Amino acid sequence: MSGNKTKLDKGIKFLLYALPLMFIGPSVIYNAFINKQNVWHWLVLAIGISLCGLAVYFMFKGIKNLTDALFQNNK
Repeated sequence: MSGNKTKLDKGIKFLLYALPLMFIGPSVIYNAFINKQNVWHWLVLAIGISLCGLAVYFMFKGIKNLTDALFQNNK
């Protein structure tokens, strides 16, 4: 059972990492589109897209760890 608890904790940790990124990423992308006249537009847009991608990665990783812990998938 302790192995499942550590996997459960790890999954929740990944989901907690994804939560702020789900709000910061779109905000950065919105800021990039508002400031198109700025020379840093493409850099800010790339950072926003990478933050959104990182949020999706952490969400999938967290959900996978949660389902492994809950359904006792010991691989």
